[in-house]
Amino acid sequence: MKSKSKLKIFLAIGIVSIIIAGCANSNDLDMMKGMDHSKMNVDSIQTQSSNNTGSIFTDETTRVDGKEYTITAQASNLKVSKDKTLPVWTFNNSVPGPEIRVKVGETVKIKLKNELEEPVSIHWHGYPVPNEMDGIPGVTQDAVVPGKTFTYEFKATIPGTYWYHSHQDSVNQLDKGLYGALIVEDPNDSYDRDYTLVLDEWMTSGSMDMEGMDHGKMNMGDMKGMDHSQMNMSDMGSMKGHDMSMYDLYTINGKTGDTIDKLMVKEGEKVRIRLINAGYLTHTMHLHGHEFKVVASDGQSLTSPAVITDQGIAIAPGERYDLEFTANNPGSWLLEEHGNDNRAKNMRAVIAYEGSNSQSDTSNASEQLPQFDLIKYGKQAESKFSLNQTFDHDVLLNLNTEMKNGEMVYTINGKVFPDTDPIKVNKGEKVKVTLVNRSKTDDHPMHLHGHFFQVLSKSGQPLDGTPVIKDTLNVKPGEEYVVAFEADNPGDWMFHCHDLHHASAGMVTDVKYSDYQSNYTPDPSVNNKPE
Repeated sequence: MKSKSKLKIFLAIGIVSIIIAGCANSNDLDMMKGMDHSKMNVDSIQTQSSNNTGSIFTDETTRVDGKEYTITAQASNLKVSKDKTLPVWTFNNSVPGPEIRVKVGETVKIKLKNELEEPVSIHWHGYPVPNEMDGIPGVTQDAVVPGKTFTYEFKATIPGTYWYHSHQDSVNQLDKGLYGALIVEDPNDSYDRDYTLVLDEWMTSGSMDMEGMDHGKMNMGDMKGMDHSQMNMSDMGSMKGHDMSMYDLYTINGKTGDTIDKLMVKEGEKVRIRLINAGYLTHTMHLHGHEFKVVASDGQSLTSPAVITDQGIAIAPGERYDLEFTANNPGSWLLEEHGNDNRAKNMRAVIAYEGSNSQSDTSNASEQLPQFDLIKYGKQAESKFSLNQTFDHDVLLNLNTEMKNGEMVYTINGKVFPDTDPIKVNKGEKVKVTLVNRSKTDDHPMHLHGHFFQVLSKSGQPLDGTPVIKDTLNVKPGEEYVVAFEADNPGDWMFHCHDLHHASAGMVTDVKYSDYQSNYTPDPSVNNKPE
């Protein structure tokens, strides 16, 4: 929020929520004022048990099949723990927003209604929707201004785990809670339990003006007077990137620590856990007490996934990983983030067996685990692309952290958006892209809209495991990946870093179809902010 009036509004919301949490005495007031708004849903269609908390998937989960379902963007409060409530922005008064479930072949029809004071949109992260449904303000549509609506409609053709979030000023709006899960069910899959866990991080300490900060601005002028430093001053000259320690609280499905709902199972059941990273930090998750398989990455199934145990699954911003295990070890087991950071202690869910009195599991979050390596996992299989084939385009994207005009920016081939060079294609062409991370310390999880790409090599080594098909790929400092995709979805599509601090500071380019004609003309009166 940039204006003083809006900052005052959010300050007032924060102050009121603290007074409510600490001062109500009567039972009725406690119930009303300390209410957990993350479990309120204004639409009767949303009746999932333990709404939006990773509960068992049942027929009561939000389903859409051609019927229009309304998602309302609105301000609210999120009770992340017994003693902490945060001012947030929500879809349907919930963080995460409603989990949308469809089967392959069904139609997704979502009416976005905006009751916020800022324009919003919905981007269907990872899903190859028609370009006019991609939800990019100023590129595919105007942002939905306060009091207005926009209806998104597309066919569910590809199964998997996806998610949705606002793409209007997304570095701020996603940070405030405007996101939810989109699950497209595979008719060939069958699970006794199907849990979705959305990972995120929040700023809660040091200042009441968390919601008034503009996270998209990362220059020295914006740092003055802030209690949460966006970036270490000493890092500016050494190009170490921005300081992410401002995010001091981690959540799973909008809850932290002991308030995170248990994942209930029965012995012998087949369990799927869908992990979605809606934040800006990589989270390394460890499933205790069970052998498991990683069956999908970014919604795409893996070939012959091997059974593994006690490995850390690193999930970068925007990525998704699906785990599958058989509940064959009664007791109470942790699914927790690993690391030495104290914040990780609150990103911890309990897998609890019904009727079991076995001793509870203990955390080993500080131990170093073998890291799951998707590049070497599973078995080779026939795939669409190979390194030795001919491509219509061979594109190099150098990703870097640089200083320009006294500001730290994030560049692609030395340029910042909107001055980056687009990747120009025609429908049917095959495109090879080499991603090189030249930043000293910053990861760059690169996300391509509207398409899946195949990873062909990492740092010069061809893949020797399952074909890896993704829409978001984390490129660490010094790493080089070669990926390929087919231009099979005409439109203008963003290709950007999903640490949205980096995107808002320049790390964005476009894939533009030369033979695509859009019917959309931006309205100059709408303050469209595509990043």
